[in-house]
Amino acid sequence: MSAAELAGGPEVSAMRAMALVVRRELRLSFRRPEQVLQPLVFFLIVTTLFPLGLSLQLSLLRDMAPGVLWVAALLSSLLSLDSLFKSDADDGTLDQLALSGQSLTAIVIAKTAAHWLVSGAALVLVSPLVGIALGIPVAIFPTMLGSLALGTLSLSWLGAIGAGLTVGVKRGNVLVSLIVLPLAMPLLIFGAGATDRAASGISSAGALYLLGSLCVFTCTLAPFATAAALRITLE
Repeated sequence: MSAAELAGGPEVSAMRAMALVVRRELRLSFRRPEQVLQPLVFFLIVTTLFPLGLSLQLSLLRDMAPGVLWVAALLSSLLSLDSLFKSDADDGTLDQLALSGQSLTAIVIAKTAAHWLVSGAALVLVSPLVGIALGIPVAIFPTMLGSLALGTLSLSWLGAIGAGLTVGVKRGNVLVSLIVLPLAMPLLIFGAGATDRAASGISSAGALYLLGSLCVFTCTLAPFATAAALRITLE
């Protein structure tokens, strides 16, 4: 997929352009499997070694499991955020996309969606294995999966803002972490709280509603903020 394919005039709609960008991003991700596997391996290692290192009783491990799960998911998601726009900026692809005639906001949405599919969605899919290792009851897996899906999607949008602000900065991965981590604290609190409340037999609807609200908020505003940050960088 090149800028010429996007700059096809009226016949290339915004949805078609977004589909082309998503397909390109997924192809590039699977050509570099280490970038896809690194967050997953980190997530699995942290969560499975944690109980072994502390030799916790099963009851105490279950109490700590939601927090451990969410901290590991948060840190794992941060590993791939720096590459969201940086590689395209380094080889000039980002400039071509910006000059393609398509909305930069639509391109940001497509790139962030593809990033979530290969990072956040993958974490959600492997989380049942982690839940079993941490002693989380199978009955609350739906709540755990739902909260992780909402939380990782919101984190991808927050990460897109950080990546857009630091795309032209050397060692921008450190700055991305400093920008995203404080903003991600509500996700950690409500996500771990939803899983913990479900494990305790208490309704987790409130925490899930708050996570959903944060997800809608970030999905609505983050694309425009990220596009504005990229325009400043490209200028």
